[in-house]
Parts: sequence; C-alpha cells; structure tokens
Amino acid sequence: MDSTQLVILAGLVIGLVYGSVGLLSGFCLMSSMRGWLGQGDGRLVRSYALALAVAMAASQFLAGEGMVDLGKSIYLQPTFSMPVLFLGGLLFGYGMVLSNGCGSRALVLLGRGNLRSFVVVIVLAIAAQMTLKGLIAPARIALVQATQATVSMNTLPSLLATLGLTEALSRMLAAAVIVLALILFAFAHAGFRRSPGQIAAGVVVGLLVAGGWYVTGYLGADDFNPVPVTSLTFIAPIADSLQYAMLSTGLTLNFGIATVGGVFAGSLATAILTGRFHLEGYSSPRHMLRSAGGAALMGIGGVMAFGCSIGQGLTGMSTLAAGSFIAVAGILLGTTAGLRGALRVQPLAVA
Repeated sequence: MDSTQLVILAGLVIGLVYGSVGLLSGFCLMSSMRGWLGQGDGRLVRSYALALAVAMAASQFLAGEGMVDLGKSIYLQPTFSMPVLFLGGLLFGYGMVLSNGCGSRALVLLGRGNLRSFVVVIVLAIAAQMTLKGLIAPARIALVQATQATVSMNTLPSLLATLGLTEALSRMLAAAVIVLALILFAFAHAGFRRSPGQIAAGVVVGLLVAGGWYVTGYLGADDFNPVPVTSLTFIAPIADSLQYAMLSTGLTLNFGIATVGGVFAGSLATAILTGRFHLEGYSSPRHMLRSAGGAALMGIGGVMAFGCSIGQGLTGMSTLAAGSFIAVAGILLGTTAGLRGALRVQPLAVA
C-alpha cells in the first residue's frame, strides 16, 4: 500500500469514527451554542471546548516533535484577507442556524435518515463549488485580491516570539495558555463533569483532528507523491465528493472525500445498530426554503472563510493561525446573531 492509499484508508477510518461519535453525542457547534445561549444547557459547548483543547495540544505536540509541518496547511499562509475570512465566517455562522446544523452535522443526520440533511448537503456542495471554481469564484477572487495582505506574524506563537522567546517556547506557551483555559471552562460545569459521554466525545474528536494531521503530514509525506497536509474539514470535501460522485472517472480519491464518505457510513451503521434510523422530511415548503438558503450561505461562507465550524473551529484553530481566530470570530458572531437579537431566526410555526 503506497502513501496515497494509506492516507485515503485512514481518512475513511477517521470519518467512520467521527460519524459514529457525532451521532451518539450530538457533537455540533450550532447545537452547542443554541443549548448554551437559548436553553441554559452548557454541556455540548463544553464538549466542543474540550475537543478544541485536545486537538490543539496534540497537534502542537506533533508540530513540536517535527512530525508534521503545519506550515504547509492552508491555514498558515503568509498572505490572506482578514475581511474575507471574517465575512465568510459570518455567512457560515448565520447559514448554520438557518439550516439547523453545519455540514458535518448534516452528513451525520443524513446517515440517520434525515432527508432534510440530503438537501443541505447537495445545496452546500453546489454553492461551495460555485464559490471555488464557478460563477461566484471571480467575485470571491477579486474581493480577496483587493483586501489581502502579507503578514510576517501569521500565528499566535510568532506574535509571542517578538518578546524575545524562542519558537519552541512561544508555541508551548501559546498552546498551554489556551488549552488550560479551555479545559477549565469545560470542567467548571458540574453537568459536564457528570456526562462521561460528552467528555469522551470531546476527547475523541480532538484526537481525530490530530490524527488527520499525522496521517496527511507524516504518513503521507512522500517526496515523489505528496498529499496536501490537512485534517478534518467539510466544505470543500463535500463539494469534491459530489463532483467525484458525478465524474469519478476524471477525478481521484483524496483524504477529504474519503472522510466525507466515512462520516456518512459511520453514522448510518451506528443508527442501524442502535435503532436510531428513521426517515424525516420537511414540515413545509418554507422550512425547505430556509434550510436550502442556509446551506447556500454555508457553502459560500465556508469557502471564503477557508473552513467551517470544524475546519476552522477545530482544525484551523489547532494550528494557532491568526486567520483562524478571525474566521472563528465571524462564525461565532454569525451564529449568535442567528440565535439571539434583531436578526434571530424565528422558529417555524407548527401546522
């Protein structure tokens, strides 16, 4: 088995585990924010915080040991557009509320038989592909070119290095402070401490992010046939998966496509084995329109932000990239706007 085949197989396994864990635990940033802001239940948001802490600690350990060069990822490029990252995050966050979940959650729910998620996945994929390479791409590229800047300090450790600290110490200090704060936030909640399933979900998802870096950055580090250094992310991979399903003879499998397939398969298998599989649909045409509109915003915004609530919220943040902090700020603000305030997405009336 060559390195490319190994990476694809590992992506499938990572997706299978994520799909199973996502179904059993309800792991989702939108659900976390809704429970925290609207219902006073902070367990899911603390599971997400723990996942980020584990992902960041493990990923920075791999980078510090020289096993993975995170600088080869899309998150640590010296040139990027802060306005586009933030705007993309806003669109994605608000779209996530309209669709009642992000792209990864839609894949998980699709495996459980939720036909609404089928519409979300298809519309998201089309909108993302249009923004990457289609009709919307020229406008996105023009906006990026008009607002991008080249920075010498594109990570939090590089900012700390200006104080005279070494690169290794800067990385260790930045990661340690954030990880400690996230762990304290997570376990300060008594309900979360009494939820072993949520604790396990946070740890497993965080390790899956680090596992993705290890697979693509270390096992896939072949000088003659290298693979892109990446980890869990869902916007571009969902778009690529739809294109691969349609034109497989002209395309090749990659880590992202394998992960998307694995998430669906893992959720489907878990749903069948646990008796959770059941078909669901839309309650009204208005419900479908809102869901599809949210999916389109997620596809467009996710491409602009270089990722989603998982791709930037966990994977990008694990690199300590400055751009990821900007994109995640937009995602959180967009999600909050959709859940509270003047722009709040109103519940649909039950017929």
